[in-house]
Amino acid sequence: MKHLLPESGRFYKANLHMHTTISDGKMTPEETKAAYKSRGYSIVAFTDHEVIVPHPELCDENFLAITSTEYCVAGHVVNSVPICYHLNFLAKRPDLTVSSSHSHIWLSPKQKELYVTEEMSAYDDPRTYSVEHVNDMIARAREEGFLVTLNHPYWSTQTYADYAGLKGLFGIECYNNGCFLAGYEDSMQPIDDLLHFDECPFPLATDDAHGKPNDSTDSDCFGGFVMIKADKLDYTAVMTALERGDFYASSGPEIHSLTVEDGKLKLTCTPAAKIIVTSDCRWATRKTADAPITEAEIDLSGWLNLPRVPEHRVCTSYIRVTVVDEKGDRAWTRAYQLDEITK
Repeated sequence: MKHLLPESGRFYKANLHMHTTISDGKMTPEETKAAYKSRGYSIVAFTDHEVIVPHPELCDENFLAITSTEYCVAGHVVNSVPICYHLNFLAKRPDLTVSSSHSHIWLSPKQKELYVTEEMSAYDDPRTYSVEHVNDMIARAREEGFLVTLNHPYWSTQTYADYAGLKGLFGIECYNNGCFLAGYEDSMQPIDDLLHFDECPFPLATDDAHGKPNDSTDSDCFGGFVMIKADKLDYTAVMTALERGDFYASSGPEIHSLTVEDGKLKLTCTPAAKIIVTSDCRWATRKTADAPITEAEIDLSGWLNLPRVPEHRVCTSYIRVTVVDEKGDRAWTRAYQLDEITK
């Protein structure tokens, strides 16, 4: 039996996109920790705009603060709004607090005074809006020890031309709660597009929260999350699991296990209305039932037995799974390559 999600370890709930009073959020880092811990989260990436501020004071045996930031690369203006790349840099080490991609252009006076270190001030990236420059940022960031994500491409008014040439992305947001509430619903399309160029970005569901929790439906907290399967709640263990893809993204449903045995995909989950398996080609299948589904077995032989002519394809064959609950909320796995399924 092949475990696509690790058999060992435990799941930790994480929000990988969050803003606090260090930039344009309404909660302090301390308030953010309290709010998310109260809702079962163990991990938050504090991605305040343009500055990397570590939060070791927030970490304890039940909570992990990931050192990170969100950078903006703005382009031409359309209807008074610039088209832009928004990129999260997630540090693989908690003490990694400077990047050569740092720029002064978007910093607020408060940030310059309180959070820009002398080491950070030495960098002033030009931030040219182009695939070439963003690829250079990604390459430098990876070398420095960051995982780079592309955030909310739909809200950013980006099209295929803006992301198709990107290389080395760790992940792309397929769900961003703040943008979803504002009417901008991301999807798996950019991820599938890049998979066809043999890039393998992972799907991410995040909050991108700027506000505070409340009892209304317009709070941007607690909507998108990832469930990371790691051996322990330790910075290195969690970031290693993330980098390997030992997680799934969700706006609600939870996946408990995902395995392949004898050409059959087996899955257990919280109650679902349907389970969809999507592939790199025109082969897909779904499982539905009259009663809520909590476990399913799906025959992959139709996909596994497809004729493959490698020289006629750019990408490696893959499948990915989507779990949909009765409310329409979804969980998304990463793409699993053919050799991961069969070896």
